[in-house]
This record gives sequence, structure tokens and C-alpha cells, in this order.
Amino acid sequence: MSEACLFVIGATHHSAPVEVREKLAVDSEAALRQELSSVGGLREIALLNTCNRVEFYGVAANEAAADHVQAVYCARQKFQVGEFEKIRIRLTGREAALHLFEVASGLDSQLVGENEIFGQVKEAYAAAQTHGSTGAVLNRLFQKAFQAAKHVRTNTGISSGRVSIANVAVDLATNIFGSLATAKVLVLGTGEIGEGTAKAFKSRGAEDLAVASRSIQHATEVAGGLAAKTVSFEERDAHISTYDIVVCSTSAPNTILSTAAVAAAIKRRPARPLLLIDLAMPRDIEASAADLQNVFLYNLDDLAKIAEANRAAREAEIARCRELLSERASSLWEHVQRYLDQAGQPTQGPASAPAEAPRTGA
Repeated sequence: MSEACLFVIGATHHSAPVEVREKLAVDSEAALRQELSSVGGLREIALLNTCNRVEFYGVAANEAAADHVQAVYCARQKFQVGEFEKIRIRLTGREAALHLFEVASGLDSQLVGENEIFGQVKEAYAAAQTHGSTGAVLNRLFQKAFQAAKHVRTNTGISSGRVSIANVAVDLATNIFGSLATAKVLVLGTGEIGEGTAKAFKSRGAEDLAVASRSIQHATEVAGGLAAKTVSFEERDAHISTYDIVVCSTSAPNTILSTAAVAAAIKRRPARPLLLIDLAMPRDIEASAADLQNVFLYNLDDLAKIAEANRAAREAEIARCRELLSERASSLWEHVQRYLDQAGQPTQGPASAPAEAPRTGA
């Protein structure tokens, strides 16, 4: 990258297991953006920070600027650059564009074809625009990525079947307990994933359902829409023994269920299995809880392995999607390459964005 170039640098579930992704997850995007704003030669930048990936999409005047982005990030995360380079992805030009197309379309997800990532990419782009860190190249890249994602979802069967993390979690519970009609379910965390999981359990026959959240108001709203109960989030340890299935999906920076709390709950429900599903990043449940007798603990990586069994049925659609996205990425890159050749060093900020409004439909 001796001249201005589009790049992506990051790490994903493909090479970083859940315990590593915990260390890589950005806890303060605002602070990181502030640090990146001082990187010389960095013309545009957008951060995609999810449970399964941390990726920087940018336009740099030279290779040193892209290296500096990586260095700033690693320093903030207290993660050795050498270790990061063992697991990172680093793509430029057309390959970087194609990567974003595949990410937005759900093709690069742990659960291939899942829909949640599309909204996360839209949010990442909106945040970058709000902070004035996008320009002509990234604006066009993300707009075309949204169009490409919509196209493949409409014209292929990539999203057919239950491919959301919520539905995989419910499938797992059903395989263990059979009918969910008699199973007692507690969902800790009522964010997008938590609420979606609660709805999935309800739609699949869970009648004894409860939710808890740090926001009592939000928990009450979610519970009301599902004819569910609410329990005190602060008193969650005392409630665990009452439920057969406990799903955790909070944004807490540390674990919210300790091994000791789970062990105490098991003592109060002898001979009755307890299924714990941890959908959070960083993880909500202490990993050693899995060593307890009659406790079955599954995290995001575990669910992804279960979902992989359903992937074979969609292999033909996956190949078709890749072909469609590859054609669109090539077309976009031809346009961007001409722009970079003519502009030399693109200016920073939304003022240089093309006149067309962002297309974010899906």
C-alpha cells in the first residue's frame, strides 16, 4: 500500500476463539475513535465491533497509516501486535470491498445467512458518519454493501430456515428437554439478542418464561409483550435454581453468573439438569460452571458448531451468493480505483460523500 488505498484490518471468529475475542472487544468506541483521529495519513475510518468480529474499514494514504491504526488498537486493548497479526485479517482494494459485502450479507457469519449482522453493519456505518470519519470511498462502499446484501437475500435462499442465534439456542433447548411447554426459562438481558431469544422461546411453546434486565422498565415492556414474568436482575443468583434454562445476553463487562452461584443453584435442584446458554461477549457466565455435574453450558462458539450441521443444505446457495457478491465487488472496485487514481489522497469527512443518500434497506 504505497499509495492511497481501501483496507480492512481486524479479527473474527474464523481465527479468534471466544476467549480471545473477549480481549479484542472494544469497550469504548468513542475513546478509540478519538485516538484514531490523530493517525496521520488516515483519510477515512469505520469500526465494526460485534460479538464475532472487530474490523476497521478505512482509506489510508499509505501503508504506514494502516499499520498505525493496528498499533493504536492493539495498544488500547493491551494486546501484543505480534499475537494480533497471527489471527488478523488484512485485505486491500477489491478484496476488502468483497469482504464487507460478504459480512453484510451474512455470508461471513458464524451462522451463515443470519440477519443480525446487517443491522450491526448499518449501525457501524451510521456511527462513522455521525463522527465525520467517512468520505467518498467508504460512503460508496457501505451503500453498495447494503444493496448487495439486499440483492442476495432477495434472490437466493441464503437465509432460508432458522439461522439466527436465538433460534439455534431454542433448537438446542428443544433437543435437550423435548417439549418446551413444561420447561421454565429465564432470559437475563433484554437487548436485541435477549429480546429476540425470549420471543423465539415463546413462539416455540415455552409457557413459563421470565426476563430480567438492569432496566426494570425495559424488562417490563418485553415481558408484557410476551405474557412473561419479570424477576429482579440484582437477585438473579437466587432465581437460577427455579429455572431449567437460563439464557444470558447482557452487555456487562464481566461475568454476571459465577460458578459458585451456579453450584449453589444445583444443590437446590438435585437430579434436575440446568441448561445455561451464554450469548454474550464478553461472556456472562464463568466458564468453569461447565465442570459442575448436571450443568450444560453453551457459548457462542458452541452454538455455531451446532448450526454448522445445517450448513450443508445451503452450500449451493452459498456458492451462488459468493458469485453474485464477487461480481458486484469487482464493479465497485473499478469505480473506487478510478477515484483514488484521480484524487490521489481523498479528503476526509461526509462533505465529500456522493450526492445519493445512504441506502440501508434490507
